[in-house]
This record gives sequence, C-alpha cells and structure tokens, in this order.
Amino acid sequence: MSNPHKGRTGLDRILHAAGYSWAGLRAAYQGESAFRQEIWLTLIATPLAFWLGRDWVQVALLLGSLVLVLIVELLNSAVEAAIDRVSFELHELSKRAKDIASAAVLLALLLCGGIWIAAVWQHVAPRL
Repeated sequence: MSNPHKGRTGLDRILHAAGYSWAGLRAAYQGESAFRQEIWLTLIATPLAFWLGRDWVQVALLLGSLVLVLIVELLNSAVEAAIDRVSFELHELSKRAKDIASAAVLLALLLCGGIWIAAVWQHVAPRL
C-alpha cells in the first residue's frame, strides 16, 4: 500500500513541504516557551555575531551554533509531542526518551555557549 501523501512531485511538493515547515515553526513558537526564548536570543545575538566574528568562518560558527540550538529544540519538542500523543501515562521508556532529547538540547546550548564565550574572549582579551 502506498502513502497517498507521497504522490506530490516538483514545485507542488516543495510548496507543500514549505507549508508544513512553516506550520511546524509556528506551532513550536506558539506552544514551546523554550523555543520562543531561543528565537529571541537568536534575533538579538545575530547582529552581535557580525560584530564579534573576525571573518566569515567565525560569523558562521556563531550563527550556526544558534541555529543548531533551534534545530535541537525543535527535535526535542517533536519527541515530546509524539510521546504525549501516545499517552500521558508515566512510563520509564517515555521518560528516557524525553530525558535524552532534553540532554541533546543541553549539549547544543553548552556548545553554543562555549563558542560564544571563546569569541567574546578573543575579542576582549587583546585589550586587557
């Protein structure tokens, strides 16, 4: 049996995929406070990345680390939603999946923070 939703091709497929992606971003922004906070952090930090970065590679690392946090937060939210869809009942496997997804967010935040701290240090250390 084939999936009736997989029959689109070309521009029609791209337009529908973009619509689904936009709906996902909107749902995450409206329903997940952590994602909202990270979006605002990204919007505020983006101009700082261009000021802090010495070249395009550093700017890309700074911006990429912010986007990575957003990506991992979206995946974490998707895991939580899928588990909650199945059941709100407390279950060890559900807890494990949610904890692992949360740990992924923590690692992304630590990486992002480390990159930003290194960039700030590189920017201010010569002046000390």
